This record gives sequence, C-alpha cells and structure tokens, in this order.
Amino acid sequence: MSQTGYIIIAVSILLALLVTFIVSFVLYRRTPVPKGCEDIKASEEKCSGCSHVECHFYQDKEENK
Repeated sequence: MSQTGYIIIAVSILLALLVTFIVSFVLYRRTPVPKGCEDIKASEEKCSGCSHVECHFYQDKEENK
C-alpha cells in the first residue's frame, strides 16, 4: 500500500473517532436528569457516612471543617 493509502486510513480513523466523540457528547447533554437527582446538594444527612474521596461534595465537606 502506498503512503497515500496509509494517510487516508489514518485520517479516516481520526474522523471516525471525532464523530463518535461529538455524537456521544451531544447525546449525553440531551439525556434528561434521572428522577430524584434534579437538585442534589451536599448535606450532613446525605454525606455523613460517605468517604468517597473523589466526590466533589466530600472535598467541599473536608475544606469546610
């Protein structure tokens, strides 16, 4: 296969990945919020027993101590 063929294959793969990313991002943004999760806020009641370090509520809770 010539160098042009490899370039066409590489560009096609990159375009396919880009299109997949854009489509999945748009679909993600259009997905409605699940029932019961519309207005989630950190509270002592919800977060008192949780120790999930990556949770941004947990990080906010630790900073406010």
